[in-house]
Amino acid sequence: MTRHIPDGVIARSDAGRPYIRWVALMWFLAAALLVSALWATASGRYQVPFAKVIAILAARLVDVTPTWTPTDAIVVETVRLPRVLMAAVAGAGLALCGAVLQGLFRNPLVGPQTIGVSSGAALGGVVAILFVGFGGYVYVGAFAGAALALLAVLAIHRSDSISPVLTLVLAGVVVSAFCAALVGLATYLADPETKLSDIVFWLLGSFGSATWQNLALISICTGVAAVILLGMRWRINVLSLGDEEARTLGVHPARDRLILLAATCLAISAQVAVSGTIGWVGLIIPNLARTLVGADHRRLLPASALMGAIFLVVADTLARALTAAEIPVGIVTAIVGTPVFAVLLRRNATSRAT
Repeated sequence: MTRHIPDGVIARSDAGRPYIRWVALMWFLAAALLVSALWATASGRYQVPFAKVIAILAARLVDVTPTWTPTDAIVVETVRLPRVLMAAVAGAGLALCGAVLQGLFRNPLVGPQTIGVSSGAALGGVVAILFVGFGGYVYVGAFAGAALALLAVLAIHRSDSISPVLTLVLAGVVVSAFCAALVGLATYLADPETKLSDIVFWLLGSFGSATWQNLALISICTGVAAVILLGMRWRINVLSLGDEEARTLGVHPARDRLILLAATCLAISAQVAVSGTIGWVGLIIPNLARTLVGADHRRLLPASALMGAIFLVVADTLARALTAAEIPVGIVTAIVGTPVFAVLLRRNATSRAT
């Protein structure tokens, strides 16, 4: 069986889109990500001038005469930089997974929550907090919950059914609902004086516990997943055409879908483990990126990753800088995401009608 994927197999809506424009957009997004990260590192209740942030970071590479205080350096290097980088990695991972899932399911309304992995990771993390408390057990619980949720979805799903994609989506919905019910039960049973507030804040999503160790964890998991997903971008193009056409072109839909789902499970569970559940990023960012670069996953996946990183860096900065008390970043992404998605939905409905 051949494994070669023809170069011409891409989404039909991309005909005529110039490659040079995509390259220019990638450079623009990369520059925007760098600027937003520096802005986020400088912003907060303790203000550090933009120039000092650059000087503190540059001092790690070249000889720079210090013009900053020790407090400035601690705030930049120990507190904000790992948090900003973690938000960027989490945003890139969520958007990348969302774009892949939408391509696999051929549905722009699909997000990381659809396959039940986010709900499973949230359940595992809540159980760990409820019985043990915060710490490494939360990460273990989130990974275990995500893996069990994916296994449950695959156990319900039958690849030889008449509509395997629809069956997979419905299996994800069922598992997500079950996990949400158990999370509600755990929240109800939690001690309101010692555990309830911690569980609720964690579920709403936050990068407040960002450390270099947590950054290493999410970076490794997201990096491994990104290599797999980007390496299979050709196959996602083929799978988005339908299982029959994919088989005709030498692709094994069930096997490739399993590999892609496992990679998305790894990235999503790592994000939930270090920062709680953060919704909407994996749903709206791929749709926004698709309006800019088209549906070809060779271009869509890198664009989604960069835009997701920018979005979550900005959202997290607003969450911690807008008010005296930090707002969970999941609330900010929901406030921004719902109207944006409504506009995209309306625009899509209008374009279909005309």
